[in-house]
Amino acid sequence: MSRPAKLALADGTVYTGTAFGADGETFGEVVFNTSMSGYQEILTDPSYNGQIVTMTFPLIGNYGVNDEDVESGGLAIKGFVVRELCREPSNFRSNRSLDGYLQDNKIIGLEGIDTRALVRRIRVHGAMTGVLSTVDLDDASLIAKAQSAPSLVGRDLVDEVTPGESAEWTQSLGEFVHHPSTPAAWDGQKGGDSPHVVAIDYGMKWNIPRHLRDMGCRVTIVPGSSSADEVLAHNPDGVFLSNGPGDPEPLTYAIETIQNLIGRKPVFGICLGQQLLGLALGGRTFKLKFGHRGANQPVLNKQTGEVEITSQNHGFAVDADSLPDDVEVTHINLNDQTVEGIRHRTYPVFGVQYHPEASAGPHDSHYLFGEFRRMMAGEVHCR
Repeated sequence: MSRPAKLALADGTVYTGTAFGADGETFGEVVFNTSMSGYQEILTDPSYNGQIVTMTFPLIGNYGVNDEDVESGGLAIKGFVVRELCREPSNFRSNRSLDGYLQDNKIIGLEGIDTRALVRRIRVHGAMTGVLSTVDLDDASLIAKAQSAPSLVGRDLVDEVTPGESAEWTQSLGEFVHHPSTPAAWDGQKGGDSPHVVAIDYGMKWNIPRHLRDMGCRVTIVPGSSSADEVLAHNPDGVFLSNGPGDPEPLTYAIETIQNLIGRKPVFGICLGQQLLGLALGGRTFKLKFGHRGANQPVLNKQTGEVEITSQNHGFAVDADSLPDDVEVTHINLNDQTVEGIRHRTYPVFGVQYHPEASAGPHDSHYLFGEFRRMMAGEVHCR
């Protein structure tokens, strides 16, 4: 039996469709993702904390859900909107439907609306707060709730998704083995001379430590609230700054930590990690009109002249004009010319706005992990 559901935007627009997943009511910033596949990775990406995600591809759920393709231990996303839901997936790796997966994780889904109209509204007017409900179907009530709900700007959403303690990354599929406050001994599986990376987790996708480990690193995960002294106590060869949700500017504790690490250890940041790095280096960030979310964003590597097709998920960007002279812009987005990569001209410090670790892809930017390893070895700063 179908269940009605509605999505109301803060500008007064209401979309009526059919519910799937859980019942209830939720609010968040309504955004869109242009990926054709990888919906399970999107759902489990902690960077979507505080957001209701609309998929532009018309059919979602066709290959179901499995236990391997997750990017975190839970779902931080606030809601999921699709044009058409496949309720009977057909894939040998699937062990349950998308509908059941959202039910199990208490996430509300909405199908059957004109997602093209919704995406066009977001592109024209910008991402805005919305309320998704299966329990309140009164348009005026929902609009009022959407207009009074808090926005992402100025909120610390990292605190809701960062881990509570340090952990050693030991398994390719994301199994944590917790250790005491002193760093655990390396198990030797990658060799005794493996570089030790401390990854600061602001809401990190699990494919990042998978890549670091696969290229031969020992990886220790620490909470996003960690101080520089707590990071350095692990005696790392390099420090990684992870992706994460929301506005970077309220994260003053993270900015201070990064400032105290620059010049002392090689640093590599991705997504929110780059934004925090830009702030720590003296720059500013700003909110994009509707953000970059999808697996088909073209990025120019200014140093090589090559174009990389990248996966992205962010609503904020570093302001190029605000960066000091000792910071170089290395990559730009070819759609809107925003900053996609930076590096320090003196210190071994660099970051990119996109996701070189992306699963299900593309994989054009895997080389950046190799650059980080060579940087830790003192061979290069960054590319």
